Amino acid sequence: MSAEEVCQASDRFYAAMNRGINGDPSAMFDLCSHADDVTTMHPMGGRQIGWPDVRASWEMAGGSIDGGTVEVSDLQITMLGNDGAYTTGTEIASATIGGAPVTLSVRCTNVYRREDGVWKLVHHHVDLLPDVASAFRNAQGQAN
Repeated sequence: MSAEEVCQASDRFYAAMNRGINGDPSAMFDLCSHADDVTTMHPMGGRQIGWPDVRASWEMAGGSIDGGTVEVSDLQITMLGNDGAYTTGTEIASATIGGAPVTLSVRCTNVYRREDGVWKLVHHHVDLLPDVASAFRNAQGQAN
């Protein structure tokens, strides 16, 4: 019902994500919806639709990252009635992937829905398209 509840759900999501990138994705399983319409669009690409694919994506991400941290800044909460909300913000992450340290700052969108009185994540999207961003920056420089 309130933005504060959604903020708490967001805090639980990022705590679970931190557990996941440190080898234990199981916390993510409880806070995600298990419905057919749950989706993710991770920074590694692709789109996963439905709980089996979404769960596998969290397991794969947890197995591919060798420790790190992720946090969200500039969180904006938008309520969509009493049972829906979305958040936007910037994820700041540091991790080791394939033996190489990686630091990211990416835009994110998370969609939450109240299911049986509990806020569940129904969509997670991170946009990591450095080639596109670079192309826009180059175009702006050429236009000036």
